[in-house]
Amino acid sequence: MASNFLDIVRGFPARLRVDGAGKQSMEIARHRLVVGGLLFAVCFAVVAVRLVDVTLMSEAREPRQARVPHTGPLDLSRADIVDRNGVLLATSLVTQSLYANPRLIADPAEAARRLAGVLPGLDEKTLRDRLSGENRSFVWIRRNLTPRQQFAVNRLGIPGLFFQREERRVYPHGNLMAHIVGFADVDNRGLAGVEQGFDERLKTSNEPLRLSLDVRVQHAVREELQRAIDDFRAIGGMSILIEVETGEVAAMVSLPDFDPNAPGLAEADARFNRNTLGTYEMGSTFKMFTAAMGFDYGAVRMTDTWDASRPYQIGRFTISDFKGKNRWLSTPEVFIYSSNLGALRMSLQVGPNRQRDFMDRLGFLKPSPVELPEIGHPLIPRPWREINMLTISFGHGLSVSPIQLAAAASASVGGGVYRAPTILARETDTAVAGERVMSQRASDQLNQLMRLNVERGSGRTADVPGYFVGGKTGTAEKVQSGGGYKKNARISSFVASFPAHRPRYVLLVMVDEPQGRRDTGGYATGGVVAAPTAGRIIARVAPILGVPPMDDLPVDLTRPLLAAANLR
Repeated sequence: MASNFLDIVRGFPARLRVDGAGKQSMEIARHRLVVGGLLFAVCFAVVAVRLVDVTLMSEAREPRQARVPHTGPLDLSRADIVDRNGVLLATSLVTQSLYANPRLIADPAEAARRLAGVLPGLDEKTLRDRLSGENRSFVWIRRNLTPRQQFAVNRLGIPGLFFQREERRVYPHGNLMAHIVGFADVDNRGLAGVEQGFDERLKTSNEPLRLSLDVRVQHAVREELQRAIDDFRAIGGMSILIEVETGEVAAMVSLPDFDPNAPGLAEADARFNRNTLGTYEMGSTFKMFTAAMGFDYGAVRMTDTWDASRPYQIGRFTISDFKGKNRWLSTPEVFIYSSNLGALRMSLQVGPNRQRDFMDRLGFLKPSPVELPEIGHPLIPRPWREINMLTISFGHGLSVSPIQLAAAASASVGGGVYRAPTILARETDTAVAGERVMSQRASDQLNQLMRLNVERGSGRTADVPGYFVGGKTGTAEKVQSGGGYKKNARISSFVASFPAHRPRYVLLVMVDEPQGRRDTGGYATGGVVAAPTAGRIIARVAPILGVPPMDDLPVDLTRPLLAAANLR
């Protein structure tokens, strides 16, 4: 049978046999390609199904490494701080902090070298030692990285490095509000200023904390105060602007200051808030309180005259006037010539007990109630003897803080009502009730003297056309730490009110250890240094505060005093 089949095949033509074999091979190849294609299609289908399962179906079952970032509001642990107009003073930014697990670092020396190259300020040797610790599983490398720094670290690709989400407190205005806003540490704990004083409130509330200060006003005050410090080569200065009817502080500047974004780089003197923590003998600015006290007790009248013809001797102390008139002075003259002798004789008509009570009513005998943790305690004489009464009448022997002085001045010119100073914005612009500390009549009489002093006395350089400034100068010698007074070291100051007939604002300017200049005759008194600074500040901030200029005062404050003051 087989031989017959072979015989038959041999009988076919050769060409027919070849064509049949080729066709068979092509069919086999075609079937193999189809099978291979089907296998590839099945594989791709399996992969596609798995991808769909991973991306769409298994979100609840498996963790995912990449997620679309949440675009809603960030859950920050500390509320913002804003000025009275809503301008941002302090806020928190989400940052990433870098840490390492030394057990996962294969080459600590190489890791330290590469990290120091992208994170300026890292000490390579110290970092290498920390990363070499075999028993450690956690080491901070750098807190609060910038996005650029985080990207640079990621590019290094070093195993064992990790990022932790944190917050960083940021102060957009830098030095401008440093002493008021303060600062927080890397763990978001308030360490100074409002950040410390309202730490719990800032941690538990989502609403911004609104302060009474105005960034625009603060900038103008700081600029003019710095100008005075530079012009008279002073070591520092302080200034406070307070609204009379509410007690709100619109500006508070202490120089030198610091950047709260980097408080660790600041010197101790720069971090010291001179306005609330410092206490000073205030010099002749206190004569405004002596006059008000005399008016309130009925012990002083505008028509009274006072013996300033010769120095006053008490025990081993001799009290005299600076560039005195050496004659009897009327009440207005005592004020505008800033007579120590006239002021002490007014206090003799009042007595030490009533003087102490009056100073207590003005808030001088207890720390200021302003809402900051940095509050100085007044230095009060104990017992309050006659010699203390005499020196306090012209501003020596009682040390108080500038915020105490500003609040007392505001009460004295503001109708005799004391309103606690505040750095928090009031809910409304209506007047705060406060506590009456002197009569309206005594306050009105003081305003007359304040305006007369700017028109005719030591405060002439503070006058601003259209705003009718009232004021009182002061020049006080500085007390040494061991007692006594420093030689050629003084604080020059000026208390201003405007407009004088019904003051809306009180401004205090103090310059610490100014040096005399040739064009001032070598003088660096309150009238030479602080008064013109106050005038420049008022000219800049009054329009911002909405105080309109006037052609004339509705009442004539000074004309009735001219005859009594022997002035024409």
